[in-house]
Amino acid sequence: MKTLNQKNKQIEKPSLEYYLKLQYPVTLYPDSQGGYVAQIKDLPGCLTQGETLKETMANINEARELWIETAYEASDDIPLPSSDNSYSGKFLVRIPKSLHRRLAETAEREGVSLNQYIVSLLSAVA
Repeated sequence: MKTLNQKNKQIEKPSLEYYLKLQYPVTLYPDSQGGYVAQIKDLPGCLTQGETLKETMANINEARELWIETAYEASDDIPLPSSDNSYSGKFLVRIPKSLHRRLAETAEREGVSLNQYIVSLLSAVA
């Protein structure tokens, strides 16, 4: 599909596959009534919920795909993922072995990685 820019030059619109491969930041937080909520702030209205972190992540991935496909078919603008280059997204925290074990065990029960589980906990208090 082609679009016109302001100088009347034809430019190629990126493919649907291009947009589907983009990595959007996801915000996770616990729902006050149980389960979790996930949102992609770069895609207005793209949010979902689930009973477990694993289910919530699967749901937000499906919601992202549907949001992008719908916008693409309607020829709406699809925002690119936001980025904040001033932060790497990584930091080191030393914790007691007993806390590490409890967090790892809970993440395993939830069916998610330890990293995903800790991010969801931090998102809830930030």
